[in-house]
Amino acid sequence: MNKRRGAAAQDVMWSLLQAAGAVESRIEGALAGVGLSGAKLAALTQLVEAGEPVSLGELAAQCACVRSNITQLVDRLESEKLVKRVDDPKDRRSLRAAITPLGRERQAAGARRIETVRKQLAGALKALDSGALQRLAAPDPISKK
Repeated sequence: MNKRRGAAAQDVMWSLLQAAGAVESRIEGALAGVGLSGAKLAALTQLVEAGEPVSLGELAAQCACVRSNITQLVDRLESEKLVKRVDDPKDRRSLRAAITPLGRERQAAGARRIETVRKQLAGALKALDSGALQRLAAPDPISKK
C-alpha cells in the first residue's frame, strides 16, 4: 500500500514538472510573438514600474540575477532600442537603464500576451483545486528544519 502511494506521488511530481515545462513553453512562445523573452519582459516591467531610470545593480536585484547577466541583458535591450543607458545624476561613475517609448510599447504588448496565457490556463485548470497548487508552491517546511 505504501509503495502504491509513493508511486502516485511520483506520478504527480513528474506531471507537475511536465506541466511547468508546458506553461514555460507557452509563455516563451507568446512572448516571442512580440520579440521578447521572459527575462526581457521582467527587466522592462521593472523599468516601467520604477517610473525612472534604474541602476544596473538595482535592476539585477529586482530581476534576481547577477550584475554580469543584467549587463548583457541591458546590452541586448539597448541594441533593440528598448532601453538606453543614461548618466546617474548622483554619481558620475554610474549609469542607469531607462526604458524607451518602444520599450514601453513592447512591455505592454508582452504583458497583454502573458495575461492571455494566464486566462487560458485559468480556464483549463478550473476543475483543479487552486489552493492545492498554492500550497505546493509555498516554501517547503521540511527543508527549513
